[in-house]
Amino acid sequence: MNLPKNIGWIDAYQASTTLSIFSQFLDKFYSDAGHRTYLFGINPGRFGAGVTGVAFTDPILLEKKCGIDSPFTKKHELSALFIHEMIAAYGGVKAFYKQFYITSLCPLGLIKDGKNYNYYDDAETLRSTLPFVIESINAQIQFGCHRDKAFCLGKGTNFKVFNRLNKENQWFKEIIPLPHPRWVMQYRRKQKIEFIDEYLQKLTN
Repeated sequence: MNLPKNIGWIDAYQASTTLSIFSQFLDKFYSDAGHRTYLFGINPGRFGAGVTGVAFTDPILLEKKCGIDSPFTKKHELSALFIHEMIAAYGGVKAFYKQFYITSLCPLGLIKDGKNYNYYDDAETLRSTLPFVIESINAQIQFGCHRDKAFCLGKGTNFKVFNRLNKENQWFKEIIPLPHPRWVMQYRRKQKIEFIDEYLQKLTN
């Protein structure tokens, strides 16, 4: 697809190392035939899934929480820190990934002027990426997901776009919004535990 000229892709899966790491992650946590409830973020960031290929998991957490070594530069990512603290409160990675799968509406990251960019940050980029977003969701729901509900990470534009697309495509009966981890860590960090509790209450309801 043709993105605006000043926007570029972050395609971690083009790197053989990242693809191998992601395959190890899938083999370790998703090698059964069970269905999962899906959580959809926005798109991968350049320090988290844009490196590891694993949604909301930076290289440090990949090793410490998931038990998967990698050669990536060990650096934390804010959203990943929140998600893995929430996962720990849920009962750990084995318990969480047994029930849930985290992905993104746009499964490849975007970058502008060396910084993370969201697929919806301007009208032209949104128009350019929507066919890929729809194609990706259609593909991912075939992996084995519960269709009664899905969770949207982000109560603002990401939820608005996802909710509209869901009504048009009838993927899930209900989309439940959750505060985006980056927003929590950047603007509401002192209330982090309250937001983790909100996640746990809604995920386990």
